[in-house]
Amino acid sequence: MAEHGCSSCSSGGSGCQGGKNEQEDQKLQNCLSRIKNKFVVLSGKGGVGKSTVAVNLAASLAMAGQKVGLLDVDVHGPSVPRLLSLGQSKPHLDNQCIEPIQWDKNLWVMSLGFMLPNANEAVIWRGPVKMGLIKQFLEDVAWGDLDYLIVDCPPGTGDEPLSTLQLLGQDAEAVIVTTPQGVAVDDVRRSVTFCQQLGNPVFGIVENMSGFVCPSCKETVDIFTSGGGEELASEMHARFLGRIPLDPEIVRAGDEGYVFVKTHHESPAAQAVGSIVKPMLAKQELLQEKPAGQTAPAPEADGEMLIAVPVAQGQLCMHFGHCEQFALVRVDTANKTVLGTEMHTPPPHEPGVLPKWLADQQANLVIAGGMGSRAQSLFTQHGVKVITGAQPGAAEEVVGSYLAGTLQTGQNICDH
Repeated sequence: MAEHGCSSCSSGGSGCQGGKNEQEDQKLQNCLSRIKNKFVVLSGKGGVGKSTVAVNLAASLAMAGQKVGLLDVDVHGPSVPRLLSLGQSKPHLDNQCIEPIQWDKNLWVMSLGFMLPNANEAVIWRGPVKMGLIKQFLEDVAWGDLDYLIVDCPPGTGDEPLSTLQLLGQDAEAVIVTTPQGVAVDDVRRSVTFCQQLGNPVFGIVENMSGFVCPSCKETVDIFTSGGGEELASEMHARFLGRIPLDPEIVRAGDEGYVFVKTHHESPAAQAVGSIVKPMLAKQELLQEKPAGQTAPAPEADGEMLIAVPVAQGQLCMHFGHCEQFALVRVDTANKTVLGTEMHTPPPHEPGVLPKWLADQQANLVIAGGMGSRAQSLFTQHGVKVITGAQPGAAEEVVGSYLAGTLQTGQNICDH
């Protein structure tokens, strides 16, 4: 597993020797820089099936061919080893780096549960010790190059989720799990505001245990009511990722240590997980679509299309959400000509508003200087393609360069 080693080890091992805080911070950033997408699975309420959701999301991504790390930071109740039937596994130390446990060719796992000498003994640790462990799991575990890191946090808004988000940085996104009933939604709402206060985006909300799938007739019956998670998402201006129904086989899968989505992929619950994974995969597709510093590809199909360009003071605005107007440029891709331009004032910049508004204007493409990953994912869901990293210029000039195949793009940098 040499190619999967941590960056510190691959540079001679000095980074894994410890040292001053500055060196340690650099080691952490070196390791995190090799992880493309970071998702933290949270819930303000215990017993909502958060760990089960985290495991099935990680496995689904791995089954889709992505390189995935699954980190369990539940110090007091690490359940991931059992959910994956890895309870007897022990991590290997290599040059003072910790080798994660490999579940399959695309999924690597780390948990305190692998290291406890006695699984029945309580772990009684204070906050600083927990933060030290989480930091060690991020910088000393040989995660290597990952497409996704999924972090399973314990319930609540205490030391573990706080330390995790602070260490991962503000590009880490939260997947928040709730059940439909009001008593759960009330607690989970605090997880949303927790992320907002820390500055981490909420990728979306999952409503778990949403209805019961009868094993005989396969009909879904609402035991805990339904819709609480979707209402919360609407209230908090967050994406609603979907409902996962109760299924007795999910319970059996957890107890016996096999992954539900792998063995019951045709079930309604597994299909619901698949729907939740789609926007997560869309993020990776956006990253793979075009590396920064290249020429954006010219349009592939011939015909008319509508290109949206955010502008401020007559020039392309570096962040689409803070523009004064949108230039909606209609073009003929066959003749590579601009047919006309209309200027539109956008609605107030609130989460999820602009992607839907531009889709309603029938825009096919947005060319922007900078745009956050969540907004890019929402545009993808609405069928609107995105090009980022474009440099300032008049809207029709930018579009003309795109039509000619000469549009130069750099880093996706927002101006706020």
